[in-house]
Amino acid sequence: MRLSTHDTMPRIWTVRLHSQPGGPLLSCPHCTLHGYRPPASSARSAALTHLARHAQHDALPGHLRTCQCRARGCSWHPRRRGCAGPVLLAATCDRSGRMWRLADACAACAAATSYTAVVPDTLPGPAPAVATSRTARRSNPLHGPGERLCVREMLTYLAVALPRYSSPAARLLALQCALRADHQGHVRLPNGFLRGMRLRGRTELWSELEHAGWLICPARPHSPMETRLLDAAMQSQASGRSARARAAHWALHPTPLAAPRGMAPSVQLTALTLAAHTCDSTGSAELDVLTRLCGQSPQQLEDLLDQLVRSRLLTGWRHISHEEISWRLSPQVEVGRAAVQR
Repeated sequence: MRLSTHDTMPRIWTVRLHSQPGGPLLSCPHCTLHGYRPPASSARSAALTHLARHAQHDALPGHLRTCQCRARGCSWHPRRRGCAGPVLLAATCDRSGRMWRLADACAACAAATSYTAVVPDTLPGPAPAVATSRTARRSNPLHGPGERLCVREMLTYLAVALPRYSSPAARLLALQCALRADHQGHVRLPNGFLRGMRLRGRTELWSELEHAGWLICPARPHSPMETRLLDAAMQSQASGRSARARAAHWALHPTPLAAPRGMAPSVQLTALTLAAHTCDSTGSAELDVLTRLCGQSPQQLEDLLDQLVRSRLLTGWRHISHEEISWRLSPQVEVGRAAVQR
């Protein structure tokens, strides 16, 4: 007799935040948590942490996990498409930010569901290749598709984990913290590093992330800057720290779309987001995905794309449809990329 826990463990959990005069109340129908009152500033983080604990407690081998969206007739996204790709753990919030869902979903369904991000620590990554010779090491460049994928996954997660009003500069700082954190969620950023990012002395950014309940800074000012991430997903990332450090370094100079020094954080974040979605000399993405990752409205995003064209990083961009846009690198950027690859 073949036994399976597949039918008894659907791997889908939800929590709700109920508005109350004394502050939000958090409830979960899957356990005895009812009426827990987290601090208002960290309610979002408390909800995500609670969901992460359910996922860790109800762990299943990969071959037993199935797409929960498909099991419900793919009702979580508007477009009807077949399931495709690996089964991942996807976090979704509603428009009001009061209901959170964590569930197994295939890559296609997760990408088509609004306000959804894949939790990074469950994403399958390529097995680390062991270089047996100097030639093998040269054939595996420091910054390749793996770094782009890691940054794209983290940007997608932060688009859900951080409040929608988070500034571009705070998002860039959160990205570096998330990629450079150790397995306990501790981050140490030297002043020289922050100076290079032109964020040294920007205490308002740390306050913004603290107010969102995403991290806590024990002391300020401090040299080097030390902080601890409160997000449970950031404290149990499966990807190796060295791989995430390479991705963090690439995010500072996202070849082939590194924005010139001195440009606004909104332009830098847009260039980084496009670079993470660019293959060879072209790229494309859904418009709502780009607006969520960049924290901009569609009109603001179009203005930022125009700025990248005026900066000669892009030859141009266009709407493929009302839901998707594409772009092409400028010739000088392609020449510079080829020189780096040599």
